[in-house]
Amino acid sequence: MQRFLIVLLLALPALAQRDFLTATEVDQIREVQQPVARIKLYLLFAKQRLDQLQSLMSKDRPGRSGEVRQLLEEYVGIIEAIDTVSDDALVRKADVTTAPAMIADGEKKFLGQLEKVQASAPRDLEMYDFELKEAIATTGDSIGLAGEDLDSRGQEVNHKLEKEKKEVESVNAAEKRSGPKTGADAAENAAEAAAADAVKPARQAPTLYRPGEKPDASDVTKPNNP
Repeated sequence: MQRFLIVLLLALPALAQRDFLTATEVDQIREVQQPVARIKLYLLFAKQRLDQLQSLMSKDRPGRSGEVRQLLEEYVGIIEAIDTVSDDALVRKADVTTAPAMIADGEKKFLGQLEKVQASAPRDLEMYDFELKEAIATTGDSIGLAGEDLDSRGQEVNHKLEKEKKEVESVNAAEKRSGPKTGADAAENAAEAAAADAVKPARQAPTLYRPGEKPDASDVTKPNNP
């Protein structure tokens, strides 16, 4: 039961990220398959969020903190998606040699905007201080990743995926050795499997489905390619 809870807790944050894009933005992302072009689109979305943030910060009006938090949360999701697209491209050995400079250039400007908001110490800062700090940290981390050697980063990502694959295979082998279960144990195993399935596609879900849209049954049951 403890392992099931861990898997479920890992799944929930990733699934919640499906809401950081609008339905229109999801459609735009779906139409762009080339990774560098997709990254460029994400950078545009991130800029739009910060432009909206700047507009909000220029007007000291009551009740804006909720909007500020939402914009910052969406911005963080977009920056993380940029890193995901980059990593996936490296795994697939797609050409993303022009992406790091583009990412670093755009995100350094974003970081400057965020730090300017923080330095201005707005009166309601405590209402979104956590989200602002997270946005600043995420941007800094992403800039750092963009500065890494692509070959080294690709090897690191592949090593991580291989390690995760072996861990999954080890768990599956242990479950097969334990034999079939019935009753409460069988129900728990089914719940664990459902949670594990939720984790697998979660990383790329924001770029494939609209907020609230569920994958087809064929997407869930389709075996992964080796």
